[in-house]
Amino acid sequence: MTEMTIRQAIAEDALACAAIHNDWIDATPWMPRVHAPQEVEAYYSVYLLAKTRAFVVSDPIRAYLSLTADGFVSALYSARPGKGFGKALINHAKGLETALSLWTFQANTGARRFYEREGFRAMRQTDGDNEEGLPDILYRWVADDA
Repeated sequence: MTEMTIRQAIAEDALACAAIHNDWIDATPWMPRVHAPQEVEAYYSVYLLAKTRAFVVSDPIRAYLSLTADGFVSALYSARPGKGFGKALINHAKGLETALSLWTFQANTGARRFYEREGFRAMRQTDGDNEEGLPDILYRWVADDA
């Protein structure tokens, strides 16, 4: 098993996290690029790591998760899917909240399977009411004792 450490993200992690996200966009044929890589980097520096609770796995960073104050997972990306990084981060978030919500694209079947395995349930779908114009699904997880 891959050894991993989860820690709170710091400002200096923004570029590494943005690189994981940018690489995912570039490697995903159905995902349109609506923001230049530099805009993604700026967003991560100014907003994502500054305004959410963000956590990273390992050094060098292999995955990250950002969580808003109301339990919304605004980002979860892994540079190496299938290595357990996403599961570790979701479990970490579950330890902080009694309920979590998130959106994922309908076309992202791997993410959908992952969230469903982790106990998330689909709550509603859209036909693409997002900046990418892609159909998506709202998922929710609630702790058993909540």
